[in-house]
Amino acid sequence: MAKSSGNGRNGKNGKLGKGEYLEKLAPLQVELNDVARWLQHTGKRLVVVVEGRDTAGKGGVISAIGETLNPRQCHVVALGKPSDRERTQWYFQRYVPHLPAAGEIVLFDRSWYNRAGVERVMGFCSEEQTQAFLQQAPVFERLLVDDGILLFKYWLTVDQDKQEERFAERLAEPLKRWKLSPIDVEARARYADYGRARDTMLAATHNKHAPWTLVDFNDQRRGRLALIRHLLDHIPEHAVPETAIDFPPLAHAPLKEKFRGPLKPI
Repeated sequence: MAKSSGNGRNGKNGKLGKGEYLEKLAPLQVELNDVARWLQHTGKRLVVVVEGRDTAGKGGVISAIGETLNPRQCHVVALGKPSDRERTQWYFQRYVPHLPAAGEIVLFDRSWYNRAGVERVMGFCSEEQTQAFLQQAPVFERLLVDDGILLFKYWLTVDQDKQEERFAERLAEPLKRWKLSPIDVEARARYADYGRARDTMLAATHNKHAPWTLVDFNDQRRGRLALIRHLLDHIPEHAVPETAIDFPPLAHAPLKEKFRGPLKPI
């Protein structure tokens, strides 16, 4: 199982500053746009599964990947609680409609692996359903890969002391409090249970056609950079010539925006 970690750590516990992080992120986002053009040019499809404990940083890295890409091409999928009807479907069925078409990118903020993690630990599914999932997931992913989808699966690792620090930050910060749910609070007491469920899941679903990559997210900024670098390094050569856009000067002086009627801009 591949492991990816941040580079250039300044000191044993040194965190990467925001300015240096943004400086390192910028060229990666340029290359992500190259990948997006390559996908459109070739019709390839890309799926990135981002999993990890609560507070690991899934949303942050997904935002870093997608924030400079065309939202019509790059889609974030973060499904909520299944409906009563969805609970009676084949487990993978609710995820299939969200898979990409030609030239598209789909970023799963949690995915079908909910069944092997939170659903199992919190008792939202039976042990029989969990075992069925662990047997079917590699087959499901094999079908995706055989159909030409580029599939990447990342697990974000975070130690319990760091998780506690982030939970406390969410509790104290009004703009982050929405991230803290009763399930998260209960998960604090089940750190070891989640670890055992994760290890079982990785053992059953890590394989050659759809491997897992573990990324250290105790420092989220370094983790984002490491994950994006790994993703870029493992996508096939993606250089595509940019289409030149003819952008002639205006034939007249720039016009001011004018409105008729009662409405005025604030």
